Amino acid sequence: MRLGVLGPEGTFSEKAARRWSPKADLVYFGDFEDILRAVESGSLDLGMVPLENSLEGAVPLVMDVLLELDVKIAGEMSLPVRHCLMSQNPGEIKVIISHPQPLGQCRKFIKEHYPKAEVRATGSTSHAAKLAQEFPEMAAIAGADTAEKYGLRILARDIQDGIDNVTRFALVGKEIPEPTGRDKTSMVVYLDRDRPGALCQVLQEFSLRSINLTRVESRPSKRGLGDYYFYIDLEGHISDGHVQGALVGIKRNAAEVKVLGSYPRA
Repeated sequence: MRLGVLGPEGTFSEKAARRWSPKADLVYFGDFEDILRAVESGSLDLGMVPLENSLEGAVPLVMDVLLELDVKIAGEMSLPVRHCLMSQNPGEIKVIISHPQPLGQCRKFIKEHYPKAEVRATGSTSHAAKLAQEFPEMAAIAGADTAEKYGLRILARDIQDGIDNVTRFALVGKEIPEPTGRDKTSMVVYLDRDRPGALCQVLQEFSLRSINLTRVESRPSKRGLGDYYFYIDLEGHISDGHVQGALVGIKRNAAEVKVLGSYPRA
């Protein structure tokens, strides 16, 4: 099985993939969009991408690309994330680098301990570690095992802004798995009609059928200010009768509905 992850070696996407399938043939990519496009084209069997983080919220790029492409969420995994500050030199740190998500997750630490440091975003935590190998005044934020992999010294551990820092990853493929009885469905709803109670009518379709929603989030449609897509996660499989009934009702009140996947809950 060819499983796409963010590279180079040492990223949290790789950790999630190894936990999912230790024997998978991992293929490394420069960004999440390339992973998802490779899944759509068939050059990958599956891709592992982050959906949301307990501190920083959703990963916008992944949400947007999932809406655009013909791929399906086939599974999910929640991975505890512990960040470390690492460098080849324990002296003065002038630049701190990492992927934008870890930088956001460690915002308080950076402000308190390195207020004068320049903060730069990179493609991944492991890419940041590779760069920190080359410049003594540079420090990277990544996982502890990444420091060992790239020969860096850990200057501080557990620097994330919250103890319970968890990232939810999605396993993305082309097919929806069969129901297990303990499933989750992800969908996107676009209303396209600015009227009072429009979103409420959609949510009532779930309430009337006692369907529990685990996530409701808006993303700009990019068609105009104040125009949004609504991303909804709910308990149940798309093949379940009550979920199908809700979907029929939602389509009466929405301009666009896309099912992103049905999959076993983590």
